[in-house]
Amino acid sequence: MIRASIVPFSALLCVGAAAVAVSGCRSGVGVASSATTPNVPTTTAATTGTTPAPAPVPAPAPIDLTIEANGDFLIHSPVWMRAQQLAGGNGYNFAPMLKMIKPYVEGADLALCHVETPMTPRPPKGYPVFNTPTALAKAIASTGYDACDTASNHSLDGGQYGIDQTGFALSRNGVKHTGSFHSESASKKITMLEAKGVKVAYLAYTAISNGQAMPHPWSVNWASTGKILGDAKRARKQGAQVVVVNLHAGDEYVHTPSATQMKLARALTKSSLITAIIGQHVHVVQPIRKINNKLVVFGEGNTLSNQSAGAGLLAATQDGYLALLRIRVEPDGKAAVRRVDYVPTYVRHPDFTVVPVGWALDRGLQPASEFKASWNRTVGTVGRTTLYAPYRKAKP
Repeated sequence: MIRASIVPFSALLCVGAAAVAVSGCRSGVGVASSATTPNVPTTTAATTGTTPAPAPVPAPAPIDLTIEANGDFLIHSPVWMRAQQLAGGNGYNFAPMLKMIKPYVEGADLALCHVETPMTPRPPKGYPVFNTPTALAKAIASTGYDACDTASNHSLDGGQYGIDQTGFALSRNGVKHTGSFHSESASKKITMLEAKGVKVAYLAYTAISNGQAMPHPWSVNWASTGKILGDAKRARKQGAQVVVVNLHAGDEYVHTPSATQMKLARALTKSSLITAIIGQHVHVVQPIRKINNKLVVFGEGNTLSNQSAGAGLLAATQDGYLALLRIRVEPDGKAAVRRVDYVPTYVRHPDFTVVPVGWALDRGLQPASEFKASWNRTVGTVGRTTLYAPYRKAKP
């Protein structure tokens, strides 16, 4: 009889494994070197001639900006005298007056201010022909403002010299500016800001004059629809995605926008070149209104001044507000003001601290009765809707 070969069980396992494994086993019984591994077809990008699908690219997201803008810096004699006291008699220090609004200014993506009175090294003067210490520019910078406009009915109080020195003071402190100019070439430049990669053009004009002669045709920007739209068009060509227009206009101490304000607002809001319109001049707050589907901030009142009932004026001249423009820039570049939150402010006397009223009321600061009256005046005039409303939080 023929004896059957006895193969250890481990070798059988190894042979079975060879059907699926590329290499042989290491055991007491070897596998013949002629044994090969069966070819198992595999599917790869190379064999099918296809490439893997790329990972999906996220759709571009819109960019949200908050631009803060506020009312007049109108520096009467009692205000600069207080700044002199705060500096210990050695110069002027306006920064403590602005410390309570600093979180809103610093916290915005961009912050804009309105310098109504010229700043020069000459001795300071108050109403009616102003000259403000240049130390105000330092306080503006330390509070966090990015740019200020200088077009007002007081722009020419110091002549061309006053215009020049005002611009130089702001520039020395790293604050951009527009509205009045030291040269013709400067008047043709667009003041361009940037936040979150978005280019923002800042344009400023006055519709009011105190009758002084213009040193040069280009010294101050005068408000006209044609001039403003022409500048806005140049700004767009230079890459501006947002165009903010500041207008110094209206009837003093009147809450209702004037015929001139309404005419400009209607004309400018019709244009796709203009994103936002803000304003000052009348020394009391004016409303925020929707015109041609765009929100217009007609007047932010006084931010810092000596005007008050004690000075023989309306109590409302101590009121102002910080407008927080909530702007959305879409991936296609289109931008719009989605809403405006506003922070009512009050100039507290005799220290001239600018107080955010809602914040002060929530913390029981004094004089509470004055703060409450100011809040009611401002909110009653400016209004409250789903598109604009008073803002009480501590930061923008």
